[in-house]
Amino acid sequence: MDISQEALVKLITQKVIEKLNENEEILIPIGISNRHIHLCREDLNHLFGKGYELTKIKDLKQPGQFAADEVVTIKGPKGEFKKVRILGPLRDETQVEISISDGFKLGINPPIKESGKLDNTPGITIIGPKGSIEVKKGTIAALRHIHMTPETANKLNIRDKDEVSVEISGIRKAVLGNVLVRVSDKYTLEMHLDMDEANACLVKNGDLVKIVENR
Repeated sequence: MDISQEALVKLITQKVIEKLNENEEILIPIGISNRHIHLCREDLNHLFGKGYELTKIKDLKQPGQFAADEVVTIKGPKGEFKKVRILGPLRDETQVEISISDGFKLGINPPIKESGKLDNTPGITIIGPKGSIEVKKGTIAALRHIHMTPETANKLNIRDKDEVSVEISGIRKAVLGNVLVRVSDKYTLEMHLDMDEANACLVKNGDLVKIVENR
């Protein structure tokens, strides 16, 4: 069976983490999220044409999630970002995820929210190759969070929607609080940070962190 070098590295990394976690404290790999967008079917139709289907270019670590080849422009009152990646699959509501720094350029103040919690969030203009739309809500800075399986959650005595503190090692060692834990048998163990948070702590994809407090 053929396997790409990237996929092989991911597999080896995951196996190493699993081995470390067998007898020691559970370590969690970091995944860094740059600005991106999730689209609903109706908005995809407006932006790319009726019945258009996304083209997968890369599977993401969370099962069933993928980066699409398609990109759009997002535009706010003060500025815009081109080539913003669409992530699949399609969702029930369009959601634009940016950092606080991105919001300064766009002229938008994105609230820090759990993914999918879109009430009382600002809208934005989205421009695609076949048209543009102005969504009335859906722009957020994603609340930092950990995806976790029920097995790992049981080991850590953590439940879905708990908030924990996480320690990051290195020259910019830090403890990050208010980290939401999302538990499902459909998840792979991973902590998501946005670019602002990753740069502030000088971390990269795959760096390992640990939970130091569960409240």
